[in-house]
Amino acid sequence: MRQIRYILGFLILVFSFHNIHSQIFNEQVFKFSKALGSISSFYVDSVNEDRLVEYAIVEMLKKLDPHSVYITKDEVRAMNEPLQGNFEGIGVQFNLLDDTIFIISPISGGPSEKVGILAGDRIVKIDSEDVAGIGITNNQVREKLMGEKGTRVTVTIKRRNEPSLIDFTITRDKIPIYSLDAAYMVNDETGYIRLNRFSFTTVREFEEALDNLKEQRMQNLILDLRYNGGGYLQESITLADHFLDQDKMIVYTEGLNISKMDYLSTRAGEFTDGRLVILLNEGSASASEIVAGAVQDWDRGVIVGRRSFGKGLVQRPVNLPDGSMIRLTVARYYTPTGRLIQKPYDQGVDEYGMDALRRYSNGEFFYRDSIPLPDSLKFYTKINSRPVYGGGGIMPDIFVPVDTTSITLYYNRLVRLGIFNRFVLSYVDLNRDQLRIDYPDFSSYKNNFDVQEIIISSLVEYGKREGVEPAENELEISYGLISSQIKALIARDLWGLSEYYQLTNSRDRDFNKAMEIISDRRAYQSIIKRNSQTAHN
Repeated sequence: MRQIRYILGFLILVFSFHNIHSQIFNEQVFKFSKALGSISSFYVDSVNEDRLVEYAIVEMLKKLDPHSVYITKDEVRAMNEPLQGNFEGIGVQFNLLDDTIFIISPISGGPSEKVGILAGDRIVKIDSEDVAGIGITNNQVREKLMGEKGTRVTVTIKRRNEPSLIDFTITRDKIPIYSLDAAYMVNDETGYIRLNRFSFTTVREFEEALDNLKEQRMQNLILDLRYNGGGYLQESITLADHFLDQDKMIVYTEGLNISKMDYLSTRAGEFTDGRLVILLNEGSASASEIVAGAVQDWDRGVIVGRRSFGKGLVQRPVNLPDGSMIRLTVARYYTPTGRLIQKPYDQGVDEYGMDALRRYSNGEFFYRDSIPLPDSLKFYTKINSRPVYGGGGIMPDIFVPVDTTSITLYYNRLVRLGIFNRFVLSYVDLNRDQLRIDYPDFSSYKNNFDVQEIIISSLVEYGKREGVEPAENELEISYGLISSQIKALIARDLWGLSEYYQLTNSRDRDFNKAMEIISDRRAYQSIIKRNSQTAHN
């Protein structure tokens, strides 16, 4: 039967990674297939054999480690899109506003921009089918607008100040997904680049941004890898290569059935001399940790922020017959000093998933002294013999606690319920033309636009209509943060993410500490050459 052939195929793929005597292998395959066949043939009720197989695979992988996982056919496609760097569709950023598909912006160079779709347009019909006021979801919108390259879809647009609806027929195409959120000059000497993942296009995007910043005479760089959960190993290796001289170990991988593989830097590095600060936090994982570990171990730059996630396992994709796959851990990776930064997972997957909450509860997000750093996990950097630690993420050279001084329950609810975004979308929609007249470029907006009290009051009233009202003193405590966030979100809708981060970074504690360090050559060098942990706070 098909299900038994399916599970046999899976077992052959899994066991092929191990040196197992054929007799043991055959016994285990027979045992598994007999159990499945018996359930299918004799169980008292009907069973969904496909779901049983998936359940068996999922539970088997859970017994291995937290990062060996089963991925369904649909999940494979959704997972691959951001890592491959593109998807096929019409090329718009959208949000649902007042039960209508609201275009935040067409993607530059995409098919929607080419036919004349504008920011602020509302899609009311797709292929003559009403999509406004029917409770459509984000996933349903994606299903209707995405499709194979070369196929066509007609969208009916309601445009402000236009009396009639407008039809646009759009030919779907490959749409880029960018892993670079922002790149800009902070001042005359220092540039800033923020990466959100490591996809197939990450290094190319980074190189283009770096070249652009160097043309603006950048000498120093802040690389922001906060909340970057990783991605492709090779992209992280190539990125780290840009910061190191030739023939330096970047990372090495090794597993029981995978030979040790050393990855060395080449002579291709494009930023091997200037001051470098990397921002990390608890959301930085995997490929991000490879880059930060190499930079730290070779005393090439300063790591600022909080201890990273701690993922030091390498997965290999194994395609299954129905289009699904497993990502099987086949090796561990080690930083140049030999650090394994994978955090423990011997208590099971559920406990592993609670690690961030435990760190928070134990005070690790607020006090460096709360982080356990046993001598058994101590290593020393390659050049200056500074102590660094393995066993659970990259520990920054300069620890920066989480800033919660302006955070209130009211502010969190505005963010979580999407009220900030919907309010700003409405505000920009009503005032877009005047904003463009008053602030023809971002520089004039950044220097002259003030979030007046009437805008804050309008946000508060908008929130009340959504069932969110500030408790006593909450608005006062969060007022500055709310004002800053509104200004940044307006900039994002008018220009883009790079401008958004230029504004939010001005209030960001991690970023400001990075700027303090990178702007002071003496302070920077004292951290790089430090050979004790006494002043790491």
